[in-house]
Amino acid sequence: MPLPPATPRTVTHTRSLRIEVFRRDDGAWDVEGELEDVSPFDSPLPSGVCPGGEALHRMRLRLTIDESFAILDAHAVSERVPYGDECKGATEAYRGLVGLNLFHGFAAALRERVGRTAGCTHLTELARFMPSAAVQAVAGEKLRRREMFQTGDGESRRPFTLDGCRAWRSDGPVVERHLPMWYRPRAGAANDSSVSSKEPK
Repeated sequence: MPLPPATPRTVTHTRSLRIEVFRRDDGAWDVEGELEDVSPFDSPLPSGVCPGGEALHRMRLRLTIDESFAILDAHAVSERVPYGDECKGATEAYRGLVGLNLFHGFAAALRERVGRTAGCTHLTELARFMPSAAVQAVAGEKLRRREMFQTGDGESRRPFTLDGCRAWRSDGPVVERHLPMWYRPRAGAANDSSVSSKEPK
């Protein structure tokens, strides 16, 4: 379904963000992203003018993770930046993400290690999108291997997606229909149902 029709308008800025996840031959995963900013107009900056249609920012970030989402390696590159070495000097800070976990406390640790003047606003923004992409890729792999909902001994494993969004809420119809062993009806749901089903007098 498309968005509602827009009022006549002119594009003034385009930010493109792309994240790809690769399964490596050594068993690890590379989460690799690129962020690019382009304006159709000339952008006057203290450092000079960036011509319209050319990239004002183009940054790349690669995080290598294992299946527990622990970051094993990290590399950042700033290809197009407005302030030369001052901008590019922030890339080394992203080596400090090694040892963090994308799934546990990543947002707070990211702010602590590369927030504000410690890093680059655009690289940090790019990093914020990486956990969800990594989860999507690893979950897809586990589904293909039929490992997502099973432990090694055949017991049911609690899905890590449970209660992570509206569709996956433990008292919702998706979980009730597809993973009934993890379905937990909301307290008072039965009473609500019986009340709503009565015809008003």
